[in-house]
Amino acid sequence: MKISSQYIFDYQKHLYLPEQDASISSGKRKVLLPEVVGKGYGKFWRWRGRYRVCKGSRASKKSKTTALWYIVNLMKYPDANLLVVRKVFRTLKDSCFTELKWAIHRLGVDAFWEIKESPLEMTYKPTGQKIYFRGLDDPLKVTSITVEHGYLCFMWIEEAYEIGNENDFNMLDESIRGAVPPETGLFKQITLTFNPWNEHHFLKKRFFDNPDKETLAMTTNYLCNEWLDEADREVFETMKRNNPRRYCVAGLGNWGIVDGLIFENWEEKAFDIDEIRRLASVKSAFGLDFGYTNDPSALFCGLADEKTKTIWVFDEMYKYGMSNEVIAKEITEMGYRKERIRAESAEPKSIDRLYDLGITHIQQARKGKDSVNNGIDFLQDYHIIVHPRCVNFLKEISNYTWDTDTKTGKRLNKPIDDFNHLMDAMRYAMEDFSMGSAFSFT
Repeated sequence: MKISSQYIFDYQKHLYLPEQDASISSGKRKVLLPEVVGKGYGKFWRWRGRYRVCKGSRASKKSKTTALWYIVNLMKYPDANLLVVRKVFRTLKDSCFTELKWAIHRLGVDAFWEIKESPLEMTYKPTGQKIYFRGLDDPLKVTSITVEHGYLCFMWIEEAYEIGNENDFNMLDESIRGAVPPETGLFKQITLTFNPWNEHHFLKKRFFDNPDKETLAMTTNYLCNEWLDEADREVFETMKRNNPRRYCVAGLGNWGIVDGLIFENWEEKAFDIDEIRRLASVKSAFGLDFGYTNDPSALFCGLADEKTKTIWVFDEMYKYGMSNEVIAKEITEMGYRKERIRAESAEPKSIDRLYDLGITHIQQARKGKDSVNNGIDFLQDYHIIVHPRCVNFLKEISNYTWDTDTKTGKRLNKPIDDFNHLMDAMRYAMEDFSMGSAFSFT
């Protein structure tokens, strides 16, 4: 069955989608938008200005709504193409790529899309329109895209918070350029979605403090997600009771207020990992912090030089819901199975299981009295250089602060119990340097 490129169009609250069963004579079926997309994003859905910026809490539907919008509008506009960007390319497959596949399936239009994982790409079969995926870790691939059909008019920057340099955003902004014939009905638009961890981020000043007429800046949270069940909502209620600071950001979508940073001795800078490894005084440093449902399992991958007091953070693992088997598989696939890894001492059974699964150089961290503060004191004497691809480490170290007494407002001599998974893993990894017995590449 030959599908017209305009089989899908927006009509009031309905979508008329191409029928996947060719035997149906009408060739179309009606879908009620509120039943597919839900509520809370009406202005977002209708906005046609250049910038559509949505900061939101976890479970606020911002990514799923964005994915649905792009599938609908790519099928609506036969000359439109989409570029999806994150700071690090490898994070796209488990985020935007998965969300767009979900949106295609939810709309019931699987038969009209070709989905490839190598290279990461989606094609609307009736017209040849494409969804491209790129990471800022390969900027040439971002700026050199030439579409095969139509125009590159849409861009989605997911987890835009990860882009800390405004010049990098400007480069992306400039890539959506060129005239679009008015008869196509197309418009150029960049959508940014993110969690607002840090109020000092350029996104706040640029888009939220003084938005211009081309900018929609909005905040959403889990309260507009009608598809959460009671167990989902209880997660946020527990967060509200036990961690009001995190609830303000991860629950309500408000800007995170960062005051009293623990580590200020760091910088984000690209470096050649192999070049650092060749330095005679450099030794490896790997640490593992266990998590599961509410906390991620986090692997810190670093190189350290005791002489120059320098730590280079070059890789990370940071995922939720990982069993020991999955952790072992991930470490192996990352190429670190033979590295000496210091792991959280509260999980001896997990350490034993990882050993049985082939992570044979794993050891229990030597925790003791005041080990957290002592480890922090030790690390504060180092200069920490973070590779740009370590986006979760960057998020944690720029939000890891000293706790505050809720009654007096005074700073406490202990860190917050948040943004600490890779921070803890770094402390474990550096125990060999503070206590001896470090492993050298040479």
